[in-house]
Amino acid sequence: MTFRDRLSTPRARFAIGALGLAAAVGSTFVVVNPASAEPSVDQVSKRVDTLYHQAEEAQERYHDATLELTDIQRDLKSLKADERRQAARLERARSAVEDAIVGQYEGQNLSAVGQVVVSDDPQAFLNQLSTMSAYSDFQDQLFSEYSVELKALDIRRDSTEKRAAEAADVERSLAKEKKQVDAKLADAKALLADLKEKERASIVSRGGSPIASNIDVPASGRAGIAVRTALAQVGDAYVYGAMGPNAFDCSGLTMYAWGAAGVGLPHSSRAQFSSGPRIAASQLQPGDLVFYYSPISHVGMYIGNGMIVHAANPSSGVLVAPLYSMPYVGAVRPG
Repeated sequence: MTFRDRLSTPRARFAIGALGLAAAVGSTFVVVNPASAEPSVDQVSKRVDTLYHQAEEAQERYHDATLELTDIQRDLKSLKADERRQAARLERARSAVEDAIVGQYEGQNLSAVGQVVVSDDPQAFLNQLSTMSAYSDFQDQLFSEYSVELKALDIRRDSTEKRAAEAADVERSLAKEKKQVDAKLADAKALLADLKEKERASIVSRGGSPIASNIDVPASGRAGIAVRTALAQVGDAYVYGAMGPNAFDCSGLTMYAWGAAGVGLPHSSRAQFSSGPRIAASQLQPGDLVFYYSPISHVGMYIGNGMIVHAANPSSGVLVAPLYSMPYVGAVRPG
């Protein structure tokens, strides 16, 4: 079949017609690749907020792990001290048994005694004692005491090793969470960097008011000190892991504010949720801590009139916002 013949087939005529139609309407229809479309400011804002929240979740997990590690290290220190004391008691028991053996064999061939005394391993020492033919003839009580002290030492060593392993696990968790925080923050910064200055400013200004100098909060006592301290930080920077005096994360701000009032709080929003009695939303008073998201990963301070002060995120810093500007979980009253 010649080339001309091929062009005259029905399939060829259809293909040529389709090409002609496409050429005729090409100036009217434009094919748009959705992947190449620029995201809107709202889309970028939502993505940045999501990244900030994911970073904050990781940071709060980091705080929780830090508190857990502190507890483990305290236990470990105590366990090691117990282990040292128990080892000393075991050594005293060993010396008493050795003295009894020497006394039992005094004036005789001490080769059997030598076999016992030269064994440095506590369990081997106990095994040697149990096989001595003369064992039942002397100091049954001393033998029993040594056996008990050895078991106690083994228990303490086992506890120490388990807590040390837990500490290592938590330290690995800390490194993982820190990496998550850094990665999410870097992604958010990269998104913001791609926006024009005006668009970037519109995102940064969302979420609340940076002005708090004219807010009069009817609070006295320790709650009043905490509220005034928190409001004095409005406009300060948000930095993951910071707890003042010039930068804060969410739990760092509430910890700092209540610390000024003489009330110690842990540096963790989830741990702070257990720092006082639970308060219904209808009973909120200035100074109460309010918590957000499930699982809890953000905390602010109620200042009255349906408003809170909180360290929001790296774009907004410390500001005043409505109570229900985030998914509300509950509240507690410290002090």
